[in-house]
Amino acid sequence: MNLKWHNQPPAGATTITTIDAHTAGEPLRIIIGGIPEPTGATILERRRFMQQHLDFARRALIWEPRGHYNMYGCLLTPPNIPEADFGVLFLHNEGYSTMCGHGIIALITALVQMGVVNANHRQQVPINLDTPAGLVKATAHLDETQRVERVSFINVPSFLYTCDLAIDLPTYGHIVVDIAFGGAFYAILPASHLGLSVVPEQTSLLVQAGEAIKKAVNAHLTINHPLEKDLSFLYGTILTGPPENPQHHSRNITIFANAEVDRSPTGTGVSARLALHHAKGELPAQQEIVIESILGAASAFHCRIIDQTQIGPHPAIIPEISGTAFITGLHEFIFDPRDELGKGFLL
Repeated sequence: MNLKWHNQPPAGATTITTIDAHTAGEPLRIIIGGIPEPTGATILERRRFMQQHLDFARRALIWEPRGHYNMYGCLLTPPNIPEADFGVLFLHNEGYSTMCGHGIIALITALVQMGVVNANHRQQVPINLDTPAGLVKATAHLDETQRVERVSFINVPSFLYTCDLAIDLPTYGHIVVDIAFGGAFYAILPASHLGLSVVPEQTSLLVQAGEAIKKAVNAHLTINHPLEKDLSFLYGTILTGPPENPQHHSRNITIFANAEVDRSPTGTGVSARLALHHAKGELPAQQEIVIESILGAASAFHCRIIDQTQIGPHPAIIPEISGTAFITGLHEFIFDPRDELGKGFLL
């Protein structure tokens, strides 16, 4: 059947255009047109502006009926620092992330693959991003046909914040967690300490446990980033386990925002894990490890520590994360003012 569409939205309707992609199974909806540009002298000010004045776009694109509970997105902005080529704000079901590794990988892939950044027949294309957590230096690695094979990025300094924090959970009793920062703060522990396994069949139980841990940590600990108060909150919980591929290091699930599940290994999460393993003497600098997500060996990031530094009182590491993303669609979403449910909802 051949249908002819008239390229006009209904009277009074507006449109927002996006590029959709996924990194290791985790979606990214990139807003490329249709909303005003958030203003601010810094990327954190732009983030606050979007929270206060443009949140309708997040709800309409991330929530149902256009998105879903685990949808993720981003908005490109001009950079606010001279070292960066673009600024970026990340969106999820609860609000706005401070950094996002899977989002960096998908965004860089889209920028190069869609011709926004000209590869000029290079095999490596560097692109620097101004994120709310700091400058992130990414590189698109291209094959001989100029397709993006993978993206690597040098993340913000990552560090162990608190080691062996004891908490009590209603269902699981007394447990011990570590808190580490990799662009966001995470509570980290092996799933086996809860009698669970990082497998898709136990996702609902892992989510319940992750949310309970987050609530208990917030009741026991006030988190303060030494340099920026806007980063001073617990973003999620990471539960770890053995990998599907025995040659890989481990597998993890990240539960973040409002009980959202990352399908990828989580770029900021594995950065926090690198800092944790290094601080405990379990991982030397330059040694590459492969970390899987709950989806198993098909969803994996290559991770290594490339340098060391200091963030306030905390010894810190500089992580490099690498992964692969694919474009899944180009969208022009229509917003009819008569459509109340189209403004966004979650079940």
